[in-house]
Amino acid sequence: MKASFADLVLRNGRIYTVDRNRSWASAVAVRNGRYVAVGDDAAIEPHKGPSTHVVDLRGRMAMPGITDIHTHMLMGGQAELFDLNFRSSLGVDQICAAVRAWAEKAAPGAWIVGAQWGTDKLPALNTAAALAKLDEASLGHPVLLRDDSHHNRWCSSEALRRCGVTSDTPNPANGEIGRDPATGALTGMMIEAASGIVERIMGESGHYTAEMDQAAMARSIDTLNSFGVTSFLEAASMKPIMAALKGLDDRGALSAWAGCSMPAVEPAFMFGVSGDELIGIREQFRSRHVKPDFVKFFLDGVPGFKTAAFHEPYAADPIRGCCFRGSTLMTVPDLIRWLGKCEKLGLSVKIHCAGDAAVTQALDAIDVVRSFNGPTHLTHQIAHASYITPADVRRFGELGVVADLSPIIWYPTFFLEGHKVAMGKERAERFWPNRDLLEAGALMSGGSDWPVIPNPDPWNGIEGMVTRRNPSGEFGDSTLWPEQALDLATTLEIYTINGARTLQLGGVTGSVEIGKSADLIVLDRNLFEIAANEIADTKVMTTYFEGQAVYERA
Repeated sequence: MKASFADLVLRNGRIYTVDRNRSWASAVAVRNGRYVAVGDDAAIEPHKGPSTHVVDLRGRMAMPGITDIHTHMLMGGQAELFDLNFRSSLGVDQICAAVRAWAEKAAPGAWIVGAQWGTDKLPALNTAAALAKLDEASLGHPVLLRDDSHHNRWCSSEALRRCGVTSDTPNPANGEIGRDPATGALTGMMIEAASGIVERIMGESGHYTAEMDQAAMARSIDTLNSFGVTSFLEAASMKPIMAALKGLDDRGALSAWAGCSMPAVEPAFMFGVSGDELIGIREQFRSRHVKPDFVKFFLDGVPGFKTAAFHEPYAADPIRGCCFRGSTLMTVPDLIRWLGKCEKLGLSVKIHCAGDAAVTQALDAIDVVRSFNGPTHLTHQIAHASYITPADVRRFGELGVVADLSPIIWYPTFFLEGHKVAMGKERAERFWPNRDLLEAGALMSGGSDWPVIPNPDPWNGIEGMVTRRNPSGEFGDSTLWPEQALDLATTLEIYTINGARTLQLGGVTGSVEIGKSADLIVLDRNLFEIAANEIADTKVMTTYFEGQAVYERA
């Protein structure tokens, strides 16, 4: 009988397996995209044949590929290829200068789409004077600029004109059209559902073509692979997104496992088929690597704009007064009905909860469904699990709810500065109780929320989770709630096997074990032998997906 030899052998490495039964190995053998041997040279020697490709890792560290449990693939690729990008620290004049430079090169009448302005800049941007500066810089182009949460937009007067928005236009349900606090004049600020008005008109204008969408998705996959990501959950999977993913997979160009979260309700800042209609056609998009097995709910907004739902009031302001707490977008009975429906269909849910009251409501609904349906293998998730009351932390473990930790900012950021303005420093800094969640037995998974985070580099998040300091050095030695720091081994589990389990692929990927997909990354340093403040500098040298090198650093 002819022996079946390995296609690939990696040897002479420091391979961190994320397998608690055997944390380290020095060699692996791969056949047909799966590990057939894990151990040392003696373990892989019988699998070497005349055509086996043998790679000497030269002592480098390798580990399972990263799972990004919360990313927006199409928007991320569009941002990289086609949009104006600027730092969230920029003020009004600097943003306008960037817009003017773009406008001078743009085709006549074309939209200018860009990101991202900081939530903490809202008071400065939400004035008629700031809009006048944007209009001047735009040179007559319609301008749509997304904020650092990607829930809100700042738009030029020409963009508002094309959308039919005037000073007499009423606020949409669950949204607000910005008006100057002093004069009542339009400011171009479009909050939550109002942003969808502009996104729809921009989208229907043909600004992004189908060819651009395909190129953006391919670019996104390449970007994630370059950071070592080999599986992800697309967090708001509209029909064009799933079509683009399946198209890539059908061509053999999808080098990652892809979960898709289909919106139950059309998102405020996106548009297209959603809910039962989208769920009903999900099997059209299923393929070897594309798993349309998740449903997305938006239960509230974002803290910086006071659209997230909290138990305690926000800081008083002239518009909302002293006792405003935000509100949720669904009732508990409606959420229970949706959860029950999804469980009957075998679909897991991801529930956007930015405020602690939204988290409570989501847990209440899941608790009721569990009381009727009993235990489930489905991995229901609460995103973003950042503000949680102490009483609710323990319920994550008790109910088997996944804490989708995204975006990767559990350290001081300009994003957090916006939260401080909205609700005060002390409350804002009770952000990401990761250690408490761990001790409560919660399954935690890491996500970038790209392009909310302009760069989906997981190594920044991994360092920050360990140090609770901003890896960029922008905030010096200041830490954010350092008692919630985690050790490196736990953090690597969050970014690998925990993410795979959340994707319901724990038996397929997420650790280096015989029979699993050979999704492996080779690093330029051993994470366990460097200072914690050097983790963010980590570079991926090679990314393997199903035993094939899909990224190699030049």
